[in-house]
This record gives sequence, C-alpha cells and structure tokens, in this order.
Amino acid sequence: MTDAVVHVVDDDESARESLAFLLESADLHVETYASAPDFLAALPTARAGCVITDVRMPEMSGQELVARLAALNARMPVIMITGHGDIPMAVEAMRSGVVDFLEKPFSEGRILDALKRALGAMNEATAVSGDQVEILQRLETLSERERQVLDGVVAGHPNKVIARDLGISPRTVEIYRAKLMTKMHADNLAALVRMTLSVRAG
Repeated sequence: MTDAVVHVVDDDESARESLAFLLESADLHVETYASAPDFLAALPTARAGCVITDVRMPEMSGQELVARLAALNARMPVIMITGHGDIPMAVEAMRSGVVDFLEKPFSEGRILDALKRALGAMNEATAVSGDQVEILQRLETLSERERQVLDGVVAGHPNKVIARDLGISPRTVEIYRAKLMTKMHADNLAALVRMTLSVRAG
C-alpha cells in the first residue's frame, strides 16, 4: 500500500502480534510497541507513518498518547482500537484528531480502510525534518514545570509574569529557565524560542 510504517502500540502482546501479522500480510511495514512510553521514546528516530494504538493501557492511555503527539506537533495520523468502546469515548477521540476509532473485533477490511485514510492524511501533512526530530527529543526531556516556564518564555512573558502565573518566585523561574535552555541546547533566548516555534508551527 505504501512505504510508510504502521506503528502498533498495544500492551496486549497477542493482540499486538496478531495485528502486526495481519498488516504485514497486506504488505505493510510494521513496528510494534508494548506501551505508549516505549513508542514516545522511539519517536525521534521512528520512520514516517501512522499509529494504531489501543485505548486502555496501564502506563499511558491511547488518549494521553494522542495528546502527547499533538503537544509534540508530531504529524502522525492515529487510529484508535478498543475492546470497550462507547460513543462518548469515540466522539472524544475523533475531536482530538484521531482518524478512526475501531471496536474489537474488527475485520481485515475495516482496519485496512482506516489505514488507507490515515496514510492519505499523512501524505497531506508536512513531514517532520531531522532538526525538528532532535528538538522534539529534547522537549521530551523537560519536566512539567520546565515546560510551563518554556510556554511563558515562548509567549514573550518576562520572568515576573511567569513567576506570578505559576505561583513561584522570579528567581525560581530563572533556575528553571537555565535548566531548560541547557536541556534544549539553546545558547540564548532567541534560539530557544525559534526552535520551540519550529516544531509548534501549524
């Protein structure tokens, strides 16, 4: 169907492997992951493609994975699968930008149709460049508080405003800012803002 990779994320090993077998039988390239954190760890070097993720997983749910991919501006179309689907869950998934929401058991035709749509959406999206992949990887290393300080910096807020918004002292904001600049490999604030916006644009 395509040279793109289908990234299958499911904590159920038998379900994961049977889905991978089905997709490989349809001449698709497949990579499998036992959890959402495993997939996120591999994301910076992952080949372009789409994601099939189970909804209910112990470490991080499918919805949380979709939110994290959106926050990283990683343009990989997502198909959600679940054995316990309901209408509100499906609506929430579609509103978050998921291409399709499938309840198990689904037919081979159903999943392949969903993949066709997902891969079509991927072809319309702009690929993430090599530099952006490195930036995404660095963003993943930031703590929640460092991300909050980064958001304030990118929004153009001075330390005093960031400190007030977060309920911490300006000195603490300076410490967090120094830490996140080191983690992001940014020599100055302009570089920090530029690289952050490069992966958040669009």
